[in-house]
Amino acid sequence: MSGIILEMRNITKEFPGVKALQNVNLKVKEGEIHALCGENGAGKSTLMKVLSGVYPHGSYTGDIFFQGNVCKFKDIKQSEELGIVIIHQELALIPYLSIAENIFLGNEQAKNGVINWNETTVQTRELLQKVGLDEAPNMLITNIGVGKQQLVEIAKALSKEVKLLILDEPTAALNEDDSENLLNLLLEFKNQGMSAIIISHKLNEISKVADSITILRDGQTIETLDMKKDNITEDRIIKGMVGRDLTNRYPKREPKIGEPIFEVKNWNVYHPLHTDRKVLDTINFHIRKGEIVGIAGLMGAGRTELAMSIFGKTYGKKISGQILKNGQEIYLDDVNKAIRQGIAYVTEDRKGNGLILMYDIKQNISLASLDKISNKFILNENQEVMEAERFREKMKIKTPSIYQKTGNLSGGNQQKVVLSKWIFSEPDILILDEPTRGIDVGAKYEIYTIINQLAMEGKGVLVISSELPEILGICDRIYVMSEGRITGEVNGEEATQERIMKYMTKSKIRG
Repeated sequence: MSGIILEMRNITKEFPGVKALQNVNLKVKEGEIHALCGENGAGKSTLMKVLSGVYPHGSYTGDIFFQGNVCKFKDIKQSEELGIVIIHQELALIPYLSIAENIFLGNEQAKNGVINWNETTVQTRELLQKVGLDEAPNMLITNIGVGKQQLVEIAKALSKEVKLLILDEPTAALNEDDSENLLNLLLEFKNQGMSAIIISHKLNEISKVADSITILRDGQTIETLDMKKDNITEDRIIKGMVGRDLTNRYPKREPKIGEPIFEVKNWNVYHPLHTDRKVLDTINFHIRKGEIVGIAGLMGAGRTELAMSIFGKTYGKKISGQILKNGQEIYLDDVNKAIRQGIAYVTEDRKGNGLILMYDIKQNISLASLDKISNKFILNENQEVMEAERFREKMKIKTPSIYQKTGNLSGGNQQKVVLSKWIFSEPDILILDEPTRGIDVGAKYEIYTIINQLAMEGKGVLVISSELPEILGICDRIYVMSEGRITGEVNGEEATQERIMKYMTKSKIRG
């Protein structure tokens, strides 16, 4: 690590009604992995969009120096030409194009307007080998998993002769094995002399790969920590992020568990396209009043498919089995029926399915419960405003106004809007699919507190999570899934990561 490859000085960026960055400074050394940490809304992604030209020069104040030269990027293409490549949290791949087509999209291997497909295939194989993928270059993106898609994004970055690789929450949607592979790959790139900036809320991953950490809070630089010189613990990083010690990451709770409120019996679901393929096989589980039940499992175990098939049969074909609420069988043939029966589903994909990003906060909160604020199909706008303001305060949504477009909020605040939408519907059963994905530790604590409050009100809560510490930290009882079946059930007090992982890796065992 000789010199400084990147320096950002006094970067200030404003949006209507909010100052996202205020005199932020960042220095990245050559050949280091530099982590950027902070709560949702701290300005991490905004800073990287300034750097990469997503927010062009002139839309912010301050200076960017790359390899000693002043940079005034008009767009992302100009930053990529210098070797600055950003991989966003939402992957930018086109599902029905091949791996090769995606890697060289906009950077085609062509002469006189004619693409050389042989050269494209050869180079794709070389790039895939560098990231440890043995997929065929003509494989469609839609046919590979999210972990492999993330590696394709990195291969695409390598095709642009990257000098500084920026990864925004690269492991947010990955399971533990895929996350480990990606982090090891990043360390290998570092050994080859590449510089990298990583944004992540997974502090254990930061501790593993980062040489330095810059912490942002409320759009300002708080400090930069040297992981080798300083004795840096996760608690130390959290203190910098939230401005206080967070000694217990999971709020204490004394559960008051009652009678069974929700039960699924002999639930079978087939794939919506390949209708001969069984996705869920003889699933049985129950939730009691005031109980937080977890569902753990590796990616592909069928957890989301289970949630969606229950919630108005929004996934799957040839669905069979029974759903009981308070001992009586109910029929949830569509989403409206599910909502009327007091079932709510907070999707793992808040941007794609949970929110309408062009709508403001007020509109999103009332979206699933318009009948509650309407009379003879006429919307009571005053009541809608009052309810939105109530949830803004109750959920601590950081926003200058309930009229703010939801797409302009940080991930954590977007998640709070999704939760507000479904809590406003006053459900009896709340299904939460990856409720804290891509959310910082401070916002996680607030969401756990909300989940606890819902349970205290006697609601049944089902939590699907890929983070085992989260499942262990908040759940009273845990079901474990593998290959579309329930392979184990553990009481929260007796649960350990080792025991759950043992059930996760079982197959062909009926629950």
